[in-house]
Amino acid sequence: MSIGTFVVGLVCGIGLTAVVGVFAMPKLMLVTHKSTLGFNEALEALEKTIADSGWSSPGTIDLCASMEKHGVECPRRVAVVQMCHPEYAKEVLTTDPHVSALMPCAIAVWESEDGTVHFSKMNTGLMGKLFGGTIAKVMGGKVSKDEQAILQGLVG
Repeated sequence: MSIGTFVVGLVCGIGLTAVVGVFAMPKLMLVTHKSTLGFNEALEALEKTIADSGWSSPGTIDLCASMEKHGVECPRRVAVVQMCHPEYAKEVLTTDPHVSALMPCAIAVWESEDGTVHFSKMNTGLMGKLFGGTIAKVMGGKVSKDEQAILQGLVG
């Protein structure tokens, strides 16, 4: 094999990897689960499960109420439940305060056009691995595991 063939193959391989990454990454960064509950029930159950799991919730944001307050019609019911585990937060903020832009964790509850309710969240397992170090240990391990447990009884 000549150097030219190798270089062309390398460039094509890098290009193909980039194209796959651009299309695959958005689907990998967010995780969505279908709920077995109605919107209000799902929201209430999520808030309760968060508290029962040793996490706290700084608040729930009703995105529709926020939009409508500014005169913008909301296309569907959407709420975002913020959640924080103070000990996990301390671990991350001690070594990586720049990650505070991703804190607190959040799970969205939203209703599709057909009335089906879904939960969406950042893929903290993957995100943690991308950062490495303490973030991988906390977000990629503890947080990801806890989020899965919180959602387990709420999804179908």
